[in-house]
Amino acid sequence: MEKYEMDSFFIVYVALAIYLVLNLAVSFFLAKRDDLDTVQKVAQIIIAWLIPYIAAIALWQFNKSQDRPIKKHSEFGGGPRDSSGAGSDGNH
Repeated sequence: MEKYEMDSFFIVYVALAIYLVLNLAVSFFLAKRDDLDTVQKVAQIIIAWLIPYIAAIALWQFNKSQDRPIKKHSEFGGGPRDSSGAGSDGNH
């Protein structure tokens, strides 16, 4: 075999290994989620395996973002305001 062919096979094997590890990790991650029902889990796992790399990473990111606590928007200065934008004391 030529060196070029060996390099090509090496690249293919590395890409395949990354694909398998990534999809297995995402599949286990999705299977352990409590907020998805069985149909959603199965569908997302199938999508991750059918669309290499992109779907696995996208599904992992999407589901991981659901775990982050949502921070409530706090108003600078606080205080109630009416629809006219005036402050509670009416002077603003």
